[in-house]
Amino acid sequence: MGASIKGLSFLSNSQSGNQINVIKNQVMELRHATRKQAKIKLALQGPSGSGKTYSALLLAFGITNEWDSIAVIDTENHSADLYAHLGSYNVLPLGKPFSPERYIEAIELCEKAGMEVIILDSITHEWDGSGGILDIHQAMTGNSFTNWSKVTPRHNAFVQKFLQSRCHIIATIRTKQDYVLSEKNGKMVPEKVGLKAVTREGMDFEFTLVFDLDIKHMASASKDRTGLFMDKPEARITSEMGQKILQWCNEGKSVEQLKQEIQVATSVERLRDILRKYPEYRQELEGLAIERSKHINNTTVYLNA
Repeated sequence: MGASIKGLSFLSNSQSGNQINVIKNQVMELRHATRKQAKIKLALQGPSGSGKTYSALLLAFGITNEWDSIAVIDTENHSADLYAHLGSYNVLPLGKPFSPERYIEAIELCEKAGMEVIILDSITHEWDGSGGILDIHQAMTGNSFTNWSKVTPRHNAFVQKFLQSRCHIIATIRTKQDYVLSEKNGKMVPEKVGLKAVTREGMDFEFTLVFDLDIKHMASASKDRTGLFMDKPEARITSEMGQKILQWCNEGKSVEQLKQEIQVATSVERLRDILRKYPEYRQELEGLAIERSKHINNTTVYLNA
């Protein structure tokens, strides 16, 4: 007997020792690190004219090798159409208001259409565009701090949507000159300290890989969990880079491979082990594991009869 709940689920023996139950309280567990097949969540950030859209398309083609499997959610005044000569990729224009919910709706539409790569061009508007988070917050009445507790969950829902998407996600982010106030001759004057991404502070932590682009279209990795591009000389983005990213994504175990392991599992302990190692695949695997446990239990009862 099984149940589905929000949050993390594990397999455990029931009181009779033969059932799969969901443990409702999260349990700490030390386990060996494992690599799973992944969908890349990648960001390209740079100033206007740095080639973010073009670079995103090249990476997307390297990942899929099929232009028809690429969708661009375009908030940049039809800039995605400028590169139609590259191939027959799909474009979904997204105008204002740039609310988190409209981004989520656009992502879901692309997922339902069977896209392999979704390019969010750009996510800056969700934060600092007409109808975006800052705009929504500014229009609210009452206590500013309290109002943030109302709009932040909306932004977080957008972030979780693209992080949990079954598609590869490439997000572009605008940057602008950042300043700090420094004291000179007894006066506080602004001083340039580099470029800053126009989105919520810390958004780069959400991505597996972040490329910084300059006005000469040269890219360097400022964050790289893949280990493919960090500390490498800056270079122009190519589709070959997308191919390397895809190879990295495919090095782990896929959901289909895990489903096959569940189908041939001969003990509840093995089923428990699979779900514990791959909690992010709970929704896809839990029901199948429950059915397999019933088969194992019925077989055990038959053999003991």
